[in-house]
Formats: sequence, structure tokens, C-alpha cells
Amino acid sequence: MALLKVKANVVENAPKESAKPKKDSLGRSYGTGRRKNATARVWIKAGTGAFVVNSRAIEDYFQVDTLCNKILLPFSVVEMKGKFDVFCTVKGGGHSGQAGAVQLGIARALDKFEPEFHIALRKNGLLTRDSRIVERKKYGKHKARKSTQFSKR
Repeated sequence: MALLKVKANVVENAPKESAKPKKDSLGRSYGTGRRKNATARVWIKAGTGAFVVNSRAIEDYFQVDTLCNKILLPFSVVEMKGKFDVFCTVKGGGHSGQAGAVQLGIARALDKFEPEFHIALRKNGLLTRDSRIVERKKYGKHKARKSTQFSKR
């Protein structure tokens, strides 16, 4: 029992490595985001705030303001709105799922770009993948759970 406590103390007292930024040769950081059936590949780099989704501007691709605000939330949390250029490709799902996927991808890319952002992003729940997906349809049912109408006579 004493050996276990000593080993635990040694691990706790060991100096922790500071995380280093992960950037490619062009100064970009990458993050993958997934939500429902959507997958987003996101690259960010320091810049003027340009935002491109599937070769289109963010306002053209996500025409609903609430989705645009949801996507830009990670930048608001770390107080870096308009200081990064974002390029992302999105596949699958609908607009809501794609917006959630892009948001997670941006949060992960920011975490790699500057590890100091990790605490703020984690506190706001932006680094956690939403694992809820659509339930499959069962045979004999109209949808996943909706049954046929019951007739007594």
C-alpha cells in the first residue's frame, strides 16, 4: 500500500511539460470537427479574419445568423475575433450539424495553435464532441420509434 502512495506522489510531483504549438510550414494549425453526420476539416492561421467554407464566404454558406455566431464562438471565448484566417471543408449532414462540426474543428485548431487557449475552450465546453447521432429506423415502424396506428376493431 505504501508503494502505491509513493508512486502516486512521484507522478504528481514530476515536472509537467508545457505543450508546444503545432503548426505546419505555412504557419497553419489543423483541427477536425464532427457533429451528427457532418465532418469538417479546418485550417487556421494568423491573419485578417477571412473565413472560407467550401470555397465560399461564411455568410454565403451558412445563411442563418445564429449558425454563423455559433461557429465564431471559439474566437469570442479566447478574445481573438478577426485575428485568424480560417479555411475549412465540410461534408455530410445538414447545416446545423455542419456548423457544429466547424465549431469543434476551430476549437481544436485554436488549441493546437496556442496551447494557452486550452483552459478557456475546455471551460466553455468547446473541445467536447457532441456524440448524439440520429437513431436508426427499425423494421415494422414508420421511423425509429413511431409505431403504426393501433386499431381495436
